[in-house]
Amino acid sequence: MAEAPGPGPGPGCGPGGLGRALCVVTGASRGLGRSVALALAPRLAGGSALLLVARSAAALGRLEGELAAACPALRLRSLPADLASEDGLRRLLRAARALAPPPPAARLQRLLLVNNAGSLGDISKAFVDFTSPAEVNSYLMLNVTSALCLTSSLLKAFPAEPGLCRMVVNISSLCALKPFKSWTLYCTGKAARDMMFRVLAAEEPDVRVLNYAPGPLDTDMQELARTKSGDLELREQFLLMKQKGQLLDCDVSSQKLLRLLLENTFESGAHVDFYDP
Repeated sequence: MAEAPGPGPGPGCGPGGLGRALCVVTGASRGLGRSVALALAPRLAGGSALLLVARSAAALGRLEGELAAACPALRLRSLPADLASEDGLRRLLRAARALAPPPPAARLQRLLLVNNAGSLGDISKAFVDFTSPAEVNSYLMLNVTSALCLTSSLLKAFPAEPGLCRMVVNISSLCALKPFKSWTLYCTGKAARDMMFRVLAAEEPDVRVLNYAPGPLDTDMQELARTKSGDLELREQFLLMKQKGQLLDCDVSSQKLLRLLLENTFESGAHVDFYDP
C-alpha cells in the first residue's frame, strides 16, 4: 500500500516536523499521555492546536500551563471529560472543531488522534469471577466503545481533503497479543482495540493507523500491577522488573512513538512494540 505523504516541517516553537496540526491526546494528565503531549508540542508548526483530555482538571491545567510557557504559538485547550459518557464525547468534538485553525489562511495539514485513555480494570479477579454484565460493560465502555466512537466522530468531523494527513494512534500493549492471568478485562480490551483499528486501516486507506505498544512503563498503573494482580507469579515478575530498573521511563517511550510518526513508514494498522527495531 502506498504511504500517505506527510506535511513538511513548519515554523513554530521548535524545529517543526508535524506541520500545522490539530492533535488530540486522551489520558493526557499523567503517565504516557502527558509525555506524548510534551513530545508532540515542540514539533508542531505555528498555529497548530493541541487538545488535552483527561478526567483530572488540576493535572490538565498544570500541563497546559507548562506547554503554554514553552510553546506560545500553540493553540492549547485542556478539557476535563469522562470519555465513557456521550456528553464527554460531544464536548471533545466541539472543542476540537473550535480549536482547528480556520481555513484558508491556516489550512490544516495534519489531524492526529492519540487514543491513550484507558484503565486496568479489576486485576485481582480471575476469569470466572466476572459474573456481572454491568461491571464488564462499564469497563468496555471506557476502554473500547469510547475509543471507537471518538475516532469515528473525529474522522467524520475532519474528512479527507487534499494536503491533509490524518493519523490515528491506538496505545496498545503486549496484552493485546498475550494472555496475562487475572488481567481478563485489560487483555480483552487491548486485543479488541487492536483489531478495531486494523479494521479502520483496511476500510480507510487514506488514514494512517498505528497500534503502538509502549513497553513496560514505570507508572502508577504499573504500581497497581505489582501490588493488585491476582496472579502471584505476575506480581513477582513486575516487582523484579522494578527492582532491576527494567521499567521504561514514559519520556523514552513517547520519543519512540514520535519518531514512528515523523518517519511515517509503518504499515497502516500494524502493531508496533517499543522494542521492535
